[in-house]
Amino acid sequence: MNNLAGEKSPYLEQHAQNPVDWYPWGEEALAKARREDKPIFLSIGYSTCHWCHVMEHESFENQAIADVLNRNFVAIKVDREERPDLDDLYMTAVQGMTGQGGWPMSVFLTPDRKPFFAGTYFPPQQFMTLLTNVAGAWKDHRGDLSSQGDQVATFLQERIKRADQGTGDLAPALLDSAARSAERSYDVSRGGFGGAPKFPTPHKLTFLLRYATRAKDKTALAMVRGTLDAMAAGGIHDHLGGGFHRYATDANWLVPHFEKMLYDQAGLALAYTQASVVFRDPKYVLVVRGILDYVNRDLRHPEGGYYAAEDADSEGHEGTFYVWTAAEIDSILGSERGLAFRKAYQASDIGNWEGRNILHLKSFTQETSEGWQSERDALFHQRSQRVRPHRDEKILVAWNGYMIEAMAGAGASLGEPRYIESAVSAATFIEAHLWKDGRLFRHYRNGPARVPAYLEDYAFLGRGYLALYEATFDARWLEAAVRTTRDMVRVFSRSDGMFAMTGSDAESLLAPVVDTYDGAMPSGNSAAAVLLLRLGHLTGDRGMEERGHAVLNAMKGDLAQAPDAHTEMLSAVDFFLGPKSEIVVAGDPGDPVVKAMWRTVREAYLPNAVLALRPPDARAITSLVPYLEAQVALDGKPTAYVCQGYACRLPVYDAVALKKNLEDL
Repeated sequence: MNNLAGEKSPYLEQHAQNPVDWYPWGEEALAKARREDKPIFLSIGYSTCHWCHVMEHESFENQAIADVLNRNFVAIKVDREERPDLDDLYMTAVQGMTGQGGWPMSVFLTPDRKPFFAGTYFPPQQFMTLLTNVAGAWKDHRGDLSSQGDQVATFLQERIKRADQGTGDLAPALLDSAARSAERSYDVSRGGFGGAPKFPTPHKLTFLLRYATRAKDKTALAMVRGTLDAMAAGGIHDHLGGGFHRYATDANWLVPHFEKMLYDQAGLALAYTQASVVFRDPKYVLVVRGILDYVNRDLRHPEGGYYAAEDADSEGHEGTFYVWTAAEIDSILGSERGLAFRKAYQASDIGNWEGRNILHLKSFTQETSEGWQSERDALFHQRSQRVRPHRDEKILVAWNGYMIEAMAGAGASLGEPRYIESAVSAATFIEAHLWKDGRLFRHYRNGPARVPAYLEDYAFLGRGYLALYEATFDARWLEAAVRTTRDMVRVFSRSDGMFAMTGSDAESLLAPVVDTYDGAMPSGNSAAAVLLLRLGHLTGDRGMEERGHAVLNAMKGDLAQAPDAHTEMLSAVDFFLGPKSEIVVAGDPGDPVVKAMWRTVREAYLPNAVLALRPPDARAITSLVPYLEAQVALDGKPTAYVCQGYACRLPVYDAVALKKNLEDL
């Protein structure tokens, strides 16, 4: 057993029995490298990473390779989900040095943490040769390696200056440019953007829904609908258990990388929920329920938090848990029903992937999504008897905040209290286990980890709290959102208007890390900008709104040059540009008229509206939202106020009149 025993990360725990003398990142390992004057071999991955498993089996369990590593290097293992700051920093180095990136990440550092050689996965013989060559170069050509490390360190330190180069205006033209850029990359025949591999990128879809509303752009709506339908029909969608796999390896959405990530479920639940409102299409509701039921069934801690992911592999092979032979289907359903089901789900005798079948549909309709339920249930029951993929049981705050936002929003939109209750349970879990002495921590697994939370943790948790308030109108969640947001501003603010990934109380890294790229999930800065602008507008806190504006202002140049890389930030720009609306209902939350009013609000797509309830005892909420002092239940009747820029129309007293006011926004 090496030095990883007792670590909270399941990825590090997986490597604790390797013959490699691994250390976690920390002063003990770094001091050892300095003291023994050895280079560092830094390996970064995550527990559900297929090629990480392959390299572990081929190389890190190999005694001969371990002997070379242990003799010549200080070996450090990092979970990228536990330490996104190190992952971002050194992935930038890998991409700068090699032109590509991925996991496992393999980086050689000087004892003062400067990278001088990097790559990703290496086959065992190539890796052994590389280790031998690097060890020899460290002995005989130290100056060259140190010089290379200095150059890369300078590159990493200089890259952050681009955030100071904001030019141009925050104007609707930015949004137009982003929509046209998406149109150029859109796959008209198969949905999605670009070719293989295809990623869901739900924040691009939610931006396009916003843009379509603003610009009355039918092309944007068609891109969203085409992508959502193609994904729902494809093999990337788990048609039996609900939820979505990580991405499609092909352009047709057929063959996924079978890993399932919590953040993908959150982003896609948000996108399909919003689409169900915009298109008034019940088939999207079925997809949302499938996603959230999967999360609550398979990714939920008994006390309420959400687990991080499920692996792609089981029984030593990728996808084994999810694929079928024709004979297996027929043996469960019978030959007649089996044949009909296989025709619907494109499952043949020869298979469509490695001799087996990935279930998928020719087209996604309400009939196909609602049909075959008993057959799907029978296959799902049989599948549950198989060996399940490994589950990463880290409860990451950022990913949980994102899912809380999705659960709460879907629960409110669909009128499904069980989803709101799930979100409340997850938020309560985080409140109980991951706040300590006023500081939020990154994750929980068999107790809280020692890693302080990052910007994205505060930003997404704040968004989750805000969504919970707008779903429940319980003022404690709005208070939690305000507290978390103020802490975020205090701990992560930079002088250039941006936010650092790491807090002012965190370890000093080789170079600052400022995440702005909206990739698999939105960046911390994008999430923070959305939170500050929405929460600031709801509470009337001009300071918060100005802090959100400062992020957008610092990002103007990036938004103009690379809109596809910043679509969540562009959603924040859309909110900033407005017009913004405030919708307030005054009355008892249990009153049938009040409930009918909120149902009417939920049926409308209002991306730039904030919602508030003024109950009879309004002391808690008016301390947080002072302008609610004036918005009262007139003559003791439930009263709805529809306002823009805090200028309100005449109040109304029933859902029908409220609907008319909302249509005029």
